[in-house]
Amino acid sequence: MSQKPFSSLKLHADVLRNLESLEYEVMTPIQAQSLPPILAGQDVIGQGKTGSGKTAAFGLGLLSRLDVSNFEIQSLVLCPTRELADQVAKEIRRLARATKNVKVSTICGGTPFRIQADSLSHGAHILVGTPGRVEDHLRKGTMNLQGLTTLVLDEADRMLDMGFQETLDIIIEQIPRKRQTLLFSATFPDEIQSIAARIMIDPVMAKVASTHDSDTISQRFFQVPDDFDRLTALRLLLLKFRPESAVVFCNTKRDAQEVAADLREHGFAALALHGDLEQRDRDQTLLRFTNKSVTVLVATDVAARGLDIDSLHAVINYHIASDAEVHLHRIGRTGRAGSKGSAYSLISEKENYKLALLQDYLDQIIVGESLPPIALLKGTPPKPAMATIVISAGKKQKIRPGDILGALTGAGGIAGAQVGRINIFIERSYVAVHISAARSALRKLAEGKLKGRSFRSRLLRGHPEKKRDSRKY
Repeated sequence: MSQKPFSSLKLHADVLRNLESLEYEVMTPIQAQSLPPILAGQDVIGQGKTGSGKTAAFGLGLLSRLDVSNFEIQSLVLCPTRELADQVAKEIRRLARATKNVKVSTICGGTPFRIQADSLSHGAHILVGTPGRVEDHLRKGTMNLQGLTTLVLDEADRMLDMGFQETLDIIIEQIPRKRQTLLFSATFPDEIQSIAARIMIDPVMAKVASTHDSDTISQRFFQVPDDFDRLTALRLLLLKFRPESAVVFCNTKRDAQEVAADLREHGFAALALHGDLEQRDRDQTLLRFTNKSVTVLVATDVAARGLDIDSLHAVINYHIASDAEVHLHRIGRTGRAGSKGSAYSLISEKENYKLALLQDYLDQIIVGESLPPIALLKGTPPKPAMATIVISAGKKQKIRPGDILGALTGAGGIAGAQVGRINIFIERSYVAVHISAARSALRKLAEGKLKGRSFRSRLLRGHPEKKRDSRKY
């Protein structure tokens, strides 16, 4: 199928110019299939893998229906996790740059309810949130959805997996029946078909292939003898291929914790991401991985939804996923944004039934390779390029990224090229600096001021399972 340009759609000229500035020239398959009916006001079900471009598809649809003069919530996008909600809101804001006075609000857990309620009292056009927090606001009367014209369920399969069915029903009961409903999901199990039948009207199905291009993602399988230590096998892969960033997928929270602990014990910069983490610990884990101060993230499938990492070098399956589509979703997190990626999977004879299902799904024979030589265990694990500094000030103190950058690079400071990502939260901020400049950066922050005030700062070390420092940051 030939690629279709965005200019073939009935979009405002300002929107098209903005898409051009974002280098969005031709539509992805999911966009080409879903955007025409979305712009025509029809209900749409979109099924495609991570990175297929679905956010831009429904984002452009929301903006095309928006009445900016009407300062009430007109579109609601529900996501399974805070990370995905933040990612979606960021993309919608990028798409809306050419449309003046558009307010996009994010309503998720992890931010004080009172602050969100105050923001909602001043109105918003587009709301992106998680089901639990949206339900809380509806129940307490701090959110009004009676002006809603479009509802989007993003990654609906994960929302059901995480137990949000009842919450979704409560939310849907409180929004206008006359609306456009857009449902996007990586998989399309019976539960999704059931909810679509209940809340959508004659939906158009937009589906793209779930397979991955072998030119983009190199996929290899390594045989693990039943009596062989799987943890040792994982370390061999990391030492052999030495990815700058890797996500290791585990099937259980317990596995994720044990694997991350074993890797740290052997000198790897590794953290675990799972459902038992408190929101602050989850935030810190994700930002340390995305800002390159941690090289290995060990995660469960549900916890890893919404990861926004364009340059992920490798995915490693510690165990094969029970569902073939989940396997494809995992490996689809590498090889994104035009880059090449690698996926490695550990397999044993006990997993032959899973392997058979995967072979049928991929329509190919999978042959397990031998593990790298054991002598590699004598090697030194790759070290992260960056370190993370946490500062005891954030949005509440009106701190902005430019304030932190200026404090670090002022007279006698470090070079601008040594400063990485800066993340600002309500009462704390995080800045990544090159590992070689970490001590100089700390000294510069200790000697200087932010907004005319002195704030504490420290290197972020350790991991969430360890006892917290008694000091508050």
